[in-house]
Amino acid sequence: MILIRRAEPYDAAGIAHVHVQSWRSTYAGIVPGAYLDSLNEEERAEHWKSLLGEELEVFVAEREGNVIGFVAGGRSRDRAQHCDGELYAIYLLKDDQRLKIGRDLVRELAHALKRRGFRKMEVWVLAKNPAKAFYTRMGAQFGRSRQIEIGGVTLMESAYFWPDLDMVSRRYVVSRS
Repeated sequence: MILIRRAEPYDAAGIAHVHVQSWRSTYAGIVPGAYLDSLNEEERAEHWKSLLGEELEVFVAEREGNVIGFVAGGRSRDRAQHCDGELYAIYLLKDDQRLKIGRDLVRELAHALKRRGFRKMEVWVLAKNPAKAFYTRMGAQFGRSRQIEIGGVTLMESAYFWPDLDMVSRRYVVSRS
């Protein structure tokens, strides 16, 4: 059984593990290998410890006590498409992708942002990310693109957005056993 719950400080190491492993599996061939090899779970865990408890909304997906995925979001950093909320990160371990867990995580984030008064949500995605269709399947619309630099390489990323957080909540009702 998969449990979706609010992240706690003790989840930092599990979140860091998912974060690093997901980057390595998802972005291989997109982001320079040396950059992916340099990702360090202990450093990421310290980073996540410092973020948990701030104004971020972070939820984890857990199976048998192990974090297998997470989502994080909060106030928009860019205000693409006039969005007030942003999905900062969502990652799942490779074996746990395509099981609708990501949808459940996005739904939890949308509910949390909505409770805080946010109305619209954006997400920035690397243009070559093979999972970017996930967002359009969930009803997000393409907004715009920009260049960013990762590991010394210039890459394109695209903003997708949901013009109404209610559409994320209504569209996918979770029933999990």
